[in-house]
Amino acid sequence: MKLLIALCLSGLWMASGVAQDVLPRDHQIAGAVLAAPEELRATATVLGYNASHELVPLRESAGDLVCLASDPRREAFNVACYHKDLEPFMARGRELAKQGVSGQKRNDIRYEEIKAGNLELPKEPRMLYVLTGSKFDPASGQVEKSYLRWVVYTPYATQESTGLSTKPAEGSPWLMFPGTPGAHIMISPPRPK
Repeated sequence: MKLLIALCLSGLWMASGVAQDVLPRDHQIAGAVLAAPEELRATATVLGYNASHELVPLRESAGDLVCLASDPRREAFNVACYHKDLEPFMARGRELAKQGVSGQKRNDIRYEEIKAGNLELPKEPRMLYVLTGSKFDPASGQVEKSYLRWVVYTPYATQESTGLSTKPAEGSPWLMFPGTPGAHIMISPPRPK
């Protein structure tokens, strides 16, 4: 019994310690917008984390991009910015992930909802920018080992309609999930050595 109480208290202590690693609002915003083109950063809406590790709006804006701050529960730095028209699709993905739905099942559910008219996804191409790194230094605004890649959502695009390969190729664009509502062009430059 004493061991159980000690473990519970230890878990509470560790959980309260985790909340301390959530960056201040301004630091989260500064890091999140680094994925966006420079001229779009000041007007981007930013979603980030509160002390309870819940994703919340940090900055509302009328700009075209929504940026996500790096999840403080993950060791590596990972931020993304995408066109605001993709928000219903992205928000639904986060909601399903919170329910424990992941991988292809999460995609399948969203695709069915789009086909049924219950989930919006723009028909025109929309951008997603993803910036990763080993660590973010808020004081300098620098990301260690930064790597930026681009994704162009093109619902229902196919190899035939785009002329793109459907096989991953570093340094070359390729089409992922062809023929589905979530079809997108991946553009991954070579990683720095």
